Amino acid sequence: MEKKKYWLVKQEPEAYSWSDLLRDGKVVWDGVRNYQARNHLNEMAVGDAVLFYHSVGPREVVGVAEVTRNAFPDPTSDDQRWVAVELKPVKPLKNPVSLDQIKKDPALADIALVRQSRLSVMPLKKTEFDRICRAGT
Repeated sequence: MEKKKYWLVKQEPEAYSWSDLLRDGKVVWDGVRNYQARNHLNEMAVGDAVLFYHSVGPREVVGVAEVTRNAFPDPTSDDQRWVAVELKPVKPLKNPVSLDQIKKDPALADIALVRQSRLSVMPLKKTEFDRICRAGT
């Protein structure tokens, strides 16, 4: 059995927000057109934990989601190299965790959200995932 992995996905709330995911109950995470982010989508597996980050306005982690379907061909593209996954909401963070909070935490200085700010899908270590979740309680 493969070990559970941890991720962060970014989205502009005007395009698709945490509230939209709560309303819908699940979402096909499609439209990713960056090769590194696509590779991360391919690594995601059912049961993996995902932090949902609003990338515009108050830039902040707002909730925890879970992968419910492994990578499959992206329905928004005719090019089979692009993939999507399906996510479902697990729980909102009681207190959203801002990008400024994350940047000020030395234990999170090396995460991709800080180092590669334009990447829309990124892996996290369990310790980083847990630290952000604790900050949101």
